[in-house]
Amino acid sequence: MTGNIHYPLHKNMTTSRPTIRDVARQAGVSHQTVSRVINGRDDVLPETRALVEAAIEELGYQPSAIARSMARGQTHTLACISPNLTDYTFASVIEGAETEARQHGYFLLSSSATDPDSFRELVDELVGQRRVDGLIVINPYSDQRYEYIPKNFPLVFVGARSHGEPVSSVCLDDEKVAYEATRHLISLGHTSIAMVTGPMEEDCSQDRAAGYRRALREAGIPLDEAMIVEGDWSATSGQEALVSFVAQGQAPTAIFAQNDRMAMGLLRAARDMNLDVPTKLAVIGVDDMPLSSYFDPPLTTMRQDMPRIGQEATRILLDLIQEKNNGVREVKLSAQLVVRKSTTPQGGAEQEETA
Repeated sequence: MTGNIHYPLHKNMTTSRPTIRDVARQAGVSHQTVSRVINGRDDVLPETRALVEAAIEELGYQPSAIARSMARGQTHTLACISPNLTDYTFASVIEGAETEARQHGYFLLSSSATDPDSFRELVDELVGQRRVDGLIVINPYSDQRYEYIPKNFPLVFVGARSHGEPVSSVCLDDEKVAYEATRHLISLGHTSIAMVTGPMEEDCSQDRAAGYRRALREAGIPLDEAMIVEGDWSATSGQEALVSFVAQGQAPTAIFAQNDRMAMGLLRAARDMNLDVPTKLAVIGVDDMPLSSYFDPPLTTMRQDMPRIGQEATRILLDLIQEKNNGVREVKLSAQLVVRKSTTPQGGAEQEETA
């Protein structure tokens, strides 16, 4: 015996999803009234609200998230603009930001701006036309892009602090990281310690240089400006730095490279010169890239949690959007020393990897 199947009154018998107008017909009200109920407006009579809610339940209506966002003036979309999308550190920061955004019901758009003009165009498109609710900017001082930072808009810097208008920021505690890296070399008995910096217009390069200088000063080691070479974060600039030191007659026994890629270039140049690492030259970097432990020799480095930087930046940005905290916040994260075989006590044996 076959039982009877009952369908809700007025429910469309096709497979199409019910619309807001279907709900309005079912409840006997206007679709504008349904919209007010869906968006939580308080200008609806309790009995009318009950009719609409019953119709929504009966029809199985699901409001469009996009439509609700537009009605509230929100897109539930964030944007992250980076100098490029291929750099491991930038990609890791973006990955962390995207993970955090998703957990809060937001999408994250990521894009690269290789110069100030392309950055300005992106800001005009994303912010000027209100396509996003908030913006994360990685390395805003890598060039003049900071001149086009939007005003009065939820914004967080990554890798730099604000130099003008107060802006929240998240970065590595670069001064402390460089200090600890240099102290590691000093603890191994090195007194002739060189440094290869990133571009000196960037905050992180300046802060890491300050940490290096402080470590030398506290250890009573005279600072020789000739032992500092500016690089550009690339392996090639690290390679060229060691060639420069040797050409100038400099003979450092240890080098602090402000990132792992430049350290990789140093290792390559040392091998080309038959300069043994670590017995003749100790090298330490910053980042702990995935391949750092596969360098020859494996690289001693300062490990930073780059996805966490992206997560922290997103949390701060969402607080700004939701007006939970309108104050400027500066978050600095620590790094962990990972000792591998590119550093050793001067004239001593190689060390085992420790973290």
